[in-house]
Amino acid sequence: MDKAGYGLIETMRVREERIPFLDRHLARLGRSLGELGLPKPSQDVPALVRPFAATGDAVLRVEVRDGRASVTVRELPSLAPPVVITASEPHQPYPHKTTERDCFTDAGKEAEVAEADDALLVTHEGWVAEGTVWTVFWWDGDVLRTPALDLGILPGIGRARVLELVTPAEQGRHQKGALAGRSLFLANAVRGVVPIASLDGAPVPPDPRTVDLAQRFWPTM
Repeated sequence: MDKAGYGLIETMRVREERIPFLDRHLARLGRSLGELGLPKPSQDVPALVRPFAATGDAVLRVEVRDGRASVTVRELPSLAPPVVITASEPHQPYPHKTTERDCFTDAGKEAEVAEADDALLVTHEGWVAEGTVWTVFWWDGDVLRTPALDLGILPGIGRARVLELVTPAEQGRHQKGALAGRSLFLANAVRGVVPIASLDGAPVPPDPRTVDLAQRFWPTM
């Protein structure tokens, strides 16, 4: 990968005049810069980002490329339960949040053509991986399950938050059939916890534990 050709991204939620997971985003950004050998930004990223907390509910996209950091602001995406399809585009390893996101872009376009809201990707071997911008979770009896990081999925900020809040939780390798009839939800650091409405046309049953988790997801002051 050409180091001059790509950058790192952190996508942050502004909520109630705060950036709830700012320290976690900055820590992940720092780890990725170090592991990928990319130049650190010349700016003080925390000082660059914190003034945007006054913008109200919004999404911040911090991009670091070639030693420079930039911030853009956009509106919140829909927080309604999404209609999801399984993408035919196979998942490619994505352990760092880089701008090299072709498989996710292609999966998103596939969802749009199918008149769905989003897409879930699986690996070449058929293991459930992740959504275009989120981690997938599902309830299996008393256990919450989610794909394992060793599949090459992103170590999401929202993913880590959910795993802090739920015990027991199991991280593993699962074929698509393991999701049938389960109550599924997505999590990321922008939307929080959102139940999935349907997967490949099959309605997803609700679960009150998802509602409770959504209410507890955002840290208090």
